[in-house]
Amino acid sequence: MRDAATPEVSLFAAWRPPASLSPDSLWRSLSLFNLYRLILGGVLVFTSALFGASLSFAQHEQEVFFWASSAYTLLVLVSVLAVVSRKPQPGWQIAFQMCVDIASISTLSYFGGGVQSNLPMLMLVSLAFAGMVSHGRITLLYAALASIALLLSHAYAVLTRDASEALFFQTGILSTSYFAVAWLAHALSEYALDSERLAARRGVDLSSMAEANRLMIQGMPDGMLVVDERGHVRQSNPGAGRLLGYTFPAEQQVALGECSTLLEAMYAAWRQNRELDCEELQLPRTNRMVRVRFLEIGGDSFWGAVIVLEDMQRIQEQAQQVKLAALGRLTANIAHEVRNPLSAISYATELMQESSRDPAQARLLQIILDNTSRLNRIVQDVMQINRRDRTQMERIELSVALPVFVDSLAQVEQVPREVFELAIPAGSVAHFDRGHFEQVLWNLCRNALRYSRKQAGSVRLRSLTDAQGRQMLEVEDDGPGVADAEVQNLFEPFYTTDSRGTGLGLYIARELCEANDAVIGYRRSVHGGACFTIFFGSADDA
Repeated sequence: MRDAATPEVSLFAAWRPPASLSPDSLWRSLSLFNLYRLILGGVLVFTSALFGASLSFAQHEQEVFFWASSAYTLLVLVSVLAVVSRKPQPGWQIAFQMCVDIASISTLSYFGGGVQSNLPMLMLVSLAFAGMVSHGRITLLYAALASIALLLSHAYAVLTRDASEALFFQTGILSTSYFAVAWLAHALSEYALDSERLAARRGVDLSSMAEANRLMIQGMPDGMLVVDERGHVRQSNPGAGRLLGYTFPAEQQVALGECSTLLEAMYAAWRQNRELDCEELQLPRTNRMVRVRFLEIGGDSFWGAVIVLEDMQRIQEQAQQVKLAALGRLTANIAHEVRNPLSAISYATELMQESSRDPAQARLLQIILDNTSRLNRIVQDVMQINRRDRTQMERIELSVALPVFVDSLAQVEQVPREVFELAIPAGSVAHFDRGHFEQVLWNLCRNALRYSRKQAGSVRLRSLTDAQGRQMLEVEDDGPGVADAEVQNLFEPFYTTDSRGTGLGLYIARELCEANDAVIGYRRSVHGGACFTIFFGSADDA
């Protein structure tokens, strides 16, 4: 039994739906095919019942035709129920339906007038369906079975009913058309499915590319806006919202003019003249300097453009970081080589001062000492840049640490202790690296002392808490303050208005504050002098 069943199982196991044809689509196709068969069976039953006498059938042939049509309709109903229940598998159902059609149409053709009745033409529809949902071997098997049934039916009619032997030619042509229709339907179905698979792959590729573009745009530090030909923003990234000061609604298109009328005007001008590109402007809402570039989309068939907003402040900061990183590496390599000659020059100059009696020569020697001291200070300040990554944050009691620091600074700078005024409540705490904290205070207090009147209370250090609960430390002086035109350059490296300074003190203070989760800022004090404020990070941030 096992060996006998093997060919049958392998025959129908060879059937499988096309790879791109989903199970739901296959069952839907079977449902539509059975609907056609059910309508066909109903038409045959009613035609034989109502118009059987006018079809030139014999009484016996008319009854057989009616009962054969009824049996076919009942078998179609069985197929409909099987499709609805989805049992058994589709391969068995298609085989059953094709066998029923072959047997029923051959029987109806025999009793309905043979090949001349054109009833065998109905088999073409069934074979076309089988060709669309089956593979080539099974399709040709169905065509072969239909051809054999048609030839046997006509041969039996020639033997028993004196049918014309000349109709064998017509029967052969019809059998050939069975094969042709089955194979053509199969070929067209494969072509359609290949096209569908190609379209599906292209759709996946386009979807992947669209997702990659979206992730790339979202991850860009600069602002990116995808604008269509009508001026609607189709896509944006967080950088664009940050620079424009506008929150783009999710899953909703907005007009370019809603987020920036200036960009809308530039976009309209660029569409008239494509050579307008790489313009720098200041955005009105955020006052950020950006460089605007337009990248055309679509080529000849203009679709829109990608508007790139390059943050000039970020570019400048990156350039400064690169420059200072290179300077730090250079300084680390040559600091030792520079300090040794400076020490030798300074020592030799001091010896010459001791033996010199000429006032003019003594003045020149003092100039040498001052400049060697300045060179040594420049090297020390530049080397501080490399310290920002080595932080060991700790809890610093400001009410304890600041008096000690001020006493030491007054002694080093040789000024009275009364010049410094402290207002540090008990319990004021900062989380900071102690070495970094002293370096920041040293830079701020020396600057304040340099520009102050050096009277009692000229330099004031106050600790307080802001509205957000952050601990603050203010260093204020009674000097002339900073000119408004120079405020934006205060924390730039190598920017100084004092010929004796290096221009690195405030920059190093800002870098060390950022390394300790703190923020340093400047404002003009109520007394007209300069006031630098340090906002410390919380304990959790530390």
